[in-house]
Amino acid sequence: MRTETLGVFLKTRRARVTPQDVGLRSYGTVRRVPGLRREELAQLAGVSVGYYTRLEQDQGTASPQVLDALARVLRLDTTETAHLHNLAQRSGLSRLSPPEPEVLAPRVATLLASLGESVPAIVLGRRGDVLAWNRTGHALIAEHLEYTAPDSPETRPSIPRMFFLDPLHRDLYRNWDELARIHIGYLRLTSGRYPDDAKLAELIGELAMRSPEFASVWATGEVADCTAGPMDLRHPTLGDIELDYQVWLQPDSPDHRLEVYTPRNETSRDAIRLL
Repeated sequence: MRTETLGVFLKTRRARVTPQDVGLRSYGTVRRVPGLRREELAQLAGVSVGYYTRLEQDQGTASPQVLDALARVLRLDTTETAHLHNLAQRSGLSRLSPPEPEVLAPRVATLLASLGESVPAIVLGRRGDVLAWNRTGHALIAEHLEYTAPDSPETRPSIPRMFFLDPLHRDLYRNWDELARIHIGYLRLTSGRYPDDAKLAELIGELAMRSPEFASVWATGEVADCTAGPMDLRHPTLGDIELDYQVWLQPDSPDHRLEVYTPRNETSRDAIRLL
């Protein structure tokens, strides 16, 4: 599956913005397309219709100033605007290539070790593969897997695959729908950063083929960062737990995310202690 292009992203976002959103009056006429027309968006962004049409057809290039103007009219948030710029920086003809196996960054490994076992934590690579976890992190989200699974690239668990394709893992989350949209939005953001990553494209294609929920949300073009939020579990051993996840990044290894889980109430805190 090819990763998303600038033109595709512009089309999905243009379809979401109504004339009323940007102060245009429709005068009761019947519109044949959802959202803004190309000529309306071009006028509001200060570019010609022909130029904007070429962008949607992936046949042109855009300066950062033009991209910011389009983002303003399309009412993109900070994450969506970053994705727009990422897509514009690459050629639509870029070729997929197999990436090198990910190696856990030493500073991230040190940070994980410094947490000990009192705080459940895992380290994720750019595609959501588990590069490392402590024993409480493993027991919290994947106790049905071997603790040593992340040690080899061949056996590393894939959180996106588990989340959408593993019934045992899926049943762990009481707020699965909310987290699913974040997972998908983050995969789209990552695909814009790494458009040539063949394994990432393969992962997205597999999930779109095997998970109707993934395919449905992916088609909306949603983009999201994954930094912090609620995670409500129904743990097979500990019962219902309410947690917050937080993602720590290291500037020299931005592909590697240290995700930690902290309890939101005393009951959940007691449950975590049992791990």
